[in-house]
Amino acid sequence: MPKLLLILLVQLCYVPMLTLRTISMVKSLKVLTAIFGFLEAVVYIFGIAIVLSGEQSLIEMVVYATGFSMGLVAGIFIEQKLALGYSSLQVNINHENTILINELRETGYGVTAYIGEGYNGNRLRLDILTKRNREDELVKTVIRHEPDAFIISYEPKMFRGGYLGKIIKRKLKLKANRPLMEGDKVNFWKKPLAEFKEEIRLLKKDWKR
Repeated sequence: MPKLLLILLVQLCYVPMLTLRTISMVKSLKVLTAIFGFLEAVVYIFGIAIVLSGEQSLIEMVVYATGFSMGLVAGIFIEQKLALGYSSLQVNINHENTILINELRETGYGVTAYIGEGYNGNRLRLDILTKRNREDELVKTVIRHEPDAFIISYEPKMFRGGYLGKIIKRKLKLKANRPLMEGDKVNFWKKPLAEFKEEIRLLKKDWKR
C-alpha cells in the first residue's frame, strides 16, 4: 500500500511538471522551461526506479496510469493559476460607451475602439490587451457596464509596438530577420544570456505582486 501511494504521489508531481514545461516551451519562457524540465527529469528518474524495482503488478500499473491522468488535470489547473502570458479580448457592444472605455484606460488596459456594421446596425468593437492574470478582472468590469456584451478571448503569440509595446517587448524578444554576419559571431551568446537575465528579472517582479 505505501508503494502504491508513493507511485501516485510521484505521478502527481511528475506530470504537472511535464505539462508546465511544455506550456513554457510554447510560450518561449526559457527560465521556466529549464526549471520545470530539471524537476521533471528528477521526479521521472525517481518514479521509474520505484516502478521497476521488484516485481511489477497490474495494480501498480493501474495506479501509475491513474496518477498520470490526475497529474495532467493538476498541471492544467496550476497553469491557469499562474496565468502566464497575455490575453487579447474583443468586446462587441451595440452602442458607444465612453465611460467603459475611459475606465479601462485609466485602469491600465490598452484599448482600441472601432465602429463596425452588424446584422442589426452599427456596433462598437473594443480590442483590449491584458495580462492573463487580470483577464477575469477585465471581463467583470466589461460585464458590469455591458451585461449583453459579446466577448471573445484569445492568446496572441507576438507583439510589436502599440500602447503596451514598451512593456511587452521586454518579455517577448523578437529575433532579427537577417542572416548572422561575421561581426555578430562575437555576440552569439550575449543576446540569449541577456534575454535569460531579463526574463528572470521580470518573473521576480511578477511574483512579488
